[in-house]
Amino acid sequence: MPVDPLWNSTRVRELAAQRRPGALIRLGREHRAWTLAALGDRLGCSPATVSRLERSTRVVDLTLVHRAALEVGVPRHVLVSSLAPPTPTVSTATRVTASPHAEEDPMRRRTLLTATAAAGPAALLLGVDEALADTPAPTGTGPLDARLAAARDLYDKGTHAPLLAALPGLIADGHAAASSRRELDQARLSSVYSLAAAVLSKLGSYEQARLTADRARTWAEVSGSPLASAAAVRELAIVLRHQDRGEEAQRLMSAAASAVQATGLRTDASASAYAQMLCTLAYTAARGGHRAEALAMTEEARRAASRLPQTAPPGRLFPINPAAVDLYAVGVHWALGDAGAALEAGKNLRPAQFPTAERKARLGTDMARAWWAWKRPEQTTQALLSAYRASPAEVRDRPAIRSIVHELAERHPRTTGVRELRAAVRQRSS
Repeated sequence: MPVDPLWNSTRVRELAAQRRPGALIRLGREHRAWTLAALGDRLGCSPATVSRLERSTRVVDLTLVHRAALEVGVPRHVLVSSLAPPTPTVSTATRVTASPHAEEDPMRRRTLLTATAAAGPAALLLGVDEALADTPAPTGTGPLDARLAAARDLYDKGTHAPLLAALPGLIADGHAAASSRRELDQARLSSVYSLAAAVLSKLGSYEQARLTADRARTWAEVSGSPLASAAAVRELAIVLRHQDRGEEAQRLMSAAASAVQATGLRTDASASAYAQMLCTLAYTAARGGHRAEALAMTEEARRAASRLPQTAPPGRLFPINPAAVDLYAVGVHWALGDAGAALEAGKNLRPAQFPTAERKARLGTDMARAWWAWKRPEQTTQALLSAYRASPAEVRDRPAIRSIVHELAERHPRTTGVRELRAAVRQRSS
């Protein structure tokens, strides 16, 4: 289908360069001679909401922006350009920052970020913030695929501080690669943002995680990769769930799972993606109190995962296995308020069934939540100690788990192991 000449105009290029998607939507609406009410009827919202969307200089609801842009005919490549973060405009030799080091070259900046990794995750979030606000200059430090794989390995090991230190450079080089407009490079950039969203969610930095998940989704959509889209939507749904927007998360995940299912699930990669989406859907439904739906999704995930190997091959985007589905069942029953069923679902699971430190620790923390709900402080403590020994950050950095440790220390200070847990959590830098 030929593109309307409007979208090749100088005005459109200016609005995209100014990062004004709302103004592009208004341009498209007026080009179609639609009123605010007419577009609102198509979107299921009020004329006032459409007006705010068009006038806003900040994207608040990416889903609504995508839907409105589609309705008025904004081409995808134009929308992506308007949603992208600003490219560096400062020379690579000098960058102006809010720090006391007002002038520093990129090598010095990367060295400082690496050196501060020991300060803990909280101290490194500033570097990620800056990279999200103003894309850094490319680092040129090696192939992006290998560095992205190394960053995923850091996540799997639960070593959050080095991962946070690496993210600004990955974001910079991901954007440099995506400028090629090749779909594979755009999918890689989406993967960078999905990984950023995952670690930020784990640390409880939900506003940053929402921003990175939104960008992951945008770049996944423009790349056309169903697996990258599934990964991005999953991270966005997790953030929305934490922001008490469970129904919206459920809708997004359902649509994404259907898109993956429509591929025919002819490969293990697509089957693992489908199983993972169902697991996340089940947990989201459970958190929303939808018991029947949550349990049905869990069983469907078991069926989808039954054909998968016990150990996923290296590099798989969704490295799920049958044991991982059973671990999700623990979380589903806990979220439904049935601690006994959660403990029953996890009673035969062992750390050796999970290939990464992050998953081994997740087994410990999920069982600990169930034991704590069952009012068993001794078993809660032992499960948390098991998680801590697999990956200290899974206990130290996750707000919900730290909260259990603090409650244990207050209510059961003499329980064996509680003192060790409390000391471990206190080591976390702020």
